[in-house]
Amino acid sequence: KNYYRLRFSPAVATDVKETGRNPKRVQREVRKQVQNNGIGTKSQQALKLQQEQLKTERKIVSRKQREAEKQRQFELKQQKRKEKHRGR
Repeated sequence: KNYYRLRFSPAVATDVKETGRNPKRVQREVRKQVQNNGIGTKSQQALKLQQEQLKTERKIVSRKQREAEKQRQFELKQQKRKEKHRGR
């Protein structure tokens, strides 16, 4: 109720002391980062990039087709409803 009356002080910067880390864990993480370079040669990386781009394009096209089909079905359903409502 009286929240707007409260006055807050500006944030105070403090030094955060880094706690000791397990050296074995650090070594494992470093090894994992060094090994995780992905595919080796430039040509393989180029092929992978091209594959990813084609994948995203396919996703976009399929999404548009799916939405168009959904819209077409909806319009067909609406038309059928109008035909039924019109009577003979």
